[in-house]
Amino acid sequence: MNKKETGKTLIALVPILVLVGILALNISIFGADSILGASQVALLFSAGVCVWLGMWLYKTPWKDFEDAIKANVGDVTTAIVILFLIGSISGTWMVSGVVPTFIYYGVQIISPKVFLLTTAVICAIVSVMTGSSWTTIATIGVALLGIGRAEGFSDGVIAGAIISGAYFGDKISPLSDTTVLASSLNRVHLFDHIRYLVFTTGPSIGIALIIFTVMGLSHSGADAAGVKLYTDVLSSHFHITPWLLAVPALTALMIWKKMPAMMVLALSTLSAAVAALVFQPELVYTVGAGVTEGSRARVLLAGTIETIYNTVTMNTGFAETDALLTSRGMLGMLNTVYLIICAMCFGACMQASGMIFQLSKLLQPLTRTRTGLVASTVTSGTLLNGLVSDQYLSIILTSNIFRNTYNRSGYEPRLLSRSVEDSATVTSPLFPWSSCGMTQATILSVPTLVYAPYCFFNIISPLMSILIAVIGWKIVRNAALSK
Repeated sequence: MNKKETGKTLIALVPILVLVGILALNISIFGADSILGASQVALLFSAGVCVWLGMWLYKTPWKDFEDAIKANVGDVTTAIVILFLIGSISGTWMVSGVVPTFIYYGVQIISPKVFLLTTAVICAIVSVMTGSSWTTIATIGVALLGIGRAEGFSDGVIAGAIISGAYFGDKISPLSDTTVLASSLNRVHLFDHIRYLVFTTGPSIGIALIIFTVMGLSHSGADAAGVKLYTDVLSSHFHITPWLLAVPALTALMIWKKMPAMMVLALSTLSAAVAALVFQPELVYTVGAGVTEGSRARVLLAGTIETIYNTVTMNTGFAETDALLTSRGMLGMLNTVYLIICAMCFGACMQASGMIFQLSKLLQPLTRTRTGLVASTVTSGTLLNGLVSDQYLSIILTSNIFRNTYNRSGYEPRLLSRSVEDSATVTSPLFPWSSCGMTQATILSVPTLVYAPYCFFNIISPLMSILIAVIGWKIVRNAALSK
């Protein structure tokens, strides 16, 4: 690389360094709440720096930036609609009793010998259903932490099992915003992306579960009374019945039939709303009564609509259950949508100026082989979590940096989307200064460096992605497209 090219590459690092610096300042001021607006300001300011440098030094006309922003934001329009539908499912699945029923039956099988295994499995199930690792950890995770402490397990081990299960579920859930983001950014059908993830995610969670099983079998302790308290609270506020499991079963069937993601989410929301009216009419009526007055049918309709779009909270007298029963609704997705739009603007400016291309040149010597390409992607996704302190930004930046390289090499875009998820998504809670690391440490009251060594799934997943690349299992290369 000559001096001129080296200079361009160094200049391309400036917007990234500005972004990292502002994000670090934001996190020191706002903590985990920086995602509520401060991170978006950092993105737009850094995009402005990129535009200034691009127009001044790279001679990129403003029209190119404008067109790139329109194209990038347009590309995630479907993802934004899906995110709103995910919010609606969050509300309807909760108020209908679907999630409480799943948890009610799940926690009753907990015993000391299989506690860690069960914890990871329950968190995985809840995370798949809700599409949110954060919600899972903040609700059922907190309850399981208390039970584990009563059974004599260390905080780090319990938190590791909770986070491993929650992030596995989040990663393969069609309701997850990070899963939707990774697939849509790289133009991969959502369910194709999830099915391809199984080849790396399956072995990773399998190994993690074996480790948790061995650790649990070597542990001795008494059953915790907290399980009964938890189930009693759920059963006293919901009509718990196996019939409610028909909703997730129907959703699973639609996914297996490869129906479009938006159609699956919309029909799942509708079926859960009907289930709420059938099995939890008084709860729906209570929600509606806070909105309007009138006939019972009018109030029930108001309660159903409120459940779909707004945040719904309950007061059960049990803090962990109150947190669990708080649903986001469509409005709860606005901050994520806000962040994605701002991040797409930043990415568009980096692309239009050619700075992404300059950065990718630094990694080109390492991407000449299949293993090198995947390893570089995984390493970049992981390191960016530590640099920009946010998994959404890591997903977007890693995808933008490597997209052209994968295309030129003739590899399927789903290999890139999987490699990004195997790194940028799952390693985010392992950094103490990242938004995910700070959030999980705060929620569980367990320092990041204490639980990180026990997050076996999160540690194994990026390594498994590289191992599968070495083997070449299910990795297809179109020689006609490669150069």
